[in-house]
Amino acid sequence: MSVGLFNYWIVVFLMMAGLYIVVSRGNLVKKIVGLNIFQVSVFMLYISMGKVHGGTAPIVADGAVLYTNPIPSVLILTAIVVGVATTAVGLSLVVRIYEAYGTIEEDEINAGDEVS
Repeated sequence: MSVGLFNYWIVVFLMMAGLYIVVSRGNLVKKIVGLNIFQVSVFMLYISMGKVHGGTAPIVADGAVLYTNPIPSVLILTAIVVGVATTAVGLSLVVRIYEAYGTIEEDEINAGDEVS
């Protein structure tokens, strides 16, 4: 395994772990955690693609020839804010579902809906 591609292996591992958690777990909080793990893998992918080896911060200075692109970092900062907000909304929905059904297990919620 090449050291230069190590970050992509981590991204793929986190992405598959997050997807597995979302698909295999019935607990709604665990599903949200799986989505967050998946989201972090996408963040890491964009940040690692935006890094230029030997590049400096995009500030004009004497002797600087190669600059790192700031756009991926700015986009990821915005995505982190949106991710935190959607996680908060998801967790508030889980709390509301728990108040309505008395459980956060997906199978028990579906069984309760079929009986009603």
